Amino acid sequence: MKKYTDSGKKDTRSGFGDGLTELGKKNKDVVALCADLTGSLKMDEFKKNHPERFFQIGIAEANMIGIAAGMTIGGKIPFTGTFANFSTGRVYDQIRQSVAYSGKNVKICASHAGITLGEDGATHQILEDIGLMKMLPGMTVINTCDYNQTKAATIAVVEHEGPVYLRFGRPKVANFTPADQKFEIGKAVQLQEGTDVTIVATGHLVWEALQAAETLHENGISADVINIHTIKPLDDEAILKSVKKTGCVVTAEEHNYLGGLGESVARVLSTQHPAPQEFVATQDTFGESGTPEQLMAKYGLNASAIVAAAKNVIARK
Repeated sequence: MKKYTDSGKKDTRSGFGDGLTELGKKNKDVVALCADLTGSLKMDEFKKNHPERFFQIGIAEANMIGIAAGMTIGGKIPFTGTFANFSTGRVYDQIRQSVAYSGKNVKICASHAGITLGEDGATHQILEDIGLMKMLPGMTVINTCDYNQTKAATIAVVEHEGPVYLRFGRPKVANFTPADQKFEIGKAVQLQEGTDVTIVATGHLVWEALQAAETLHENGISADVINIHTIKPLDDEAILKSVKKTGCVVTAEEHNYLGGLGESVARVLSTQHPAPQEFVATQDTFGESGTPEQLMAKYGLNASAIVAAAKNVIARK
């Protein structure tokens, strides 16, 4: 079994900030817009180095999306930054009409996603954003798992022509993927090879899936672990290849089970290879205030929950 090591906990939002800083030096068409959360989105260095390409819009997220869409007409590549709740739920109409419907080359970068936002509570902890964004025609949806992958994804999306939703988080989490990785949109990453159960995870739940696989291994259960960093377009081939081998799957995500990664995987299986599936996700509920660790435990979004789901789904084969 392959062992993964945490090289030092880092927040994924810093991966975005460092990726954006690097892009600013490489590509003069990259511009950044922020809705009064420059520090929270780690956009300070970009602002410092390229003040002429940084635009502080203030608490006016709908205007930010409209401005970004307009900038693409002049050949600019805008990266917008605010919390995931404000990046999607607050401005869905503007994203749908001005970005998705128009096919504009806007990169919507969303921090503080999911319940790991923690103490800010339910009003800020969006758990529906992946569903909202993946339903938009032409929208690419990316949900990264650690600092290194977030930085790599930020740099990679500049080469993609079209709208992108890039989702990341607030807390410091395990940093375990390669620093020199090549990020490929729509290409899943196989992390563990197994034969008894497939675990398909995204975002913060990828590290938890690896911890779960170790526990399962100690109990004589062999798990395939797949990192789905791109939810749309989904790597159907990687999922089907694994499930055809193992015969069952657990999906794990920091998102509502309605509309998230799990439902995307269920669609693939129901149409091409029906198999038992268990969902590790929030169960059609809002969040609440608490530390990230407390909330992940309460809402069943951790390694122990994945272990339990794996045992349940194996019993259903």
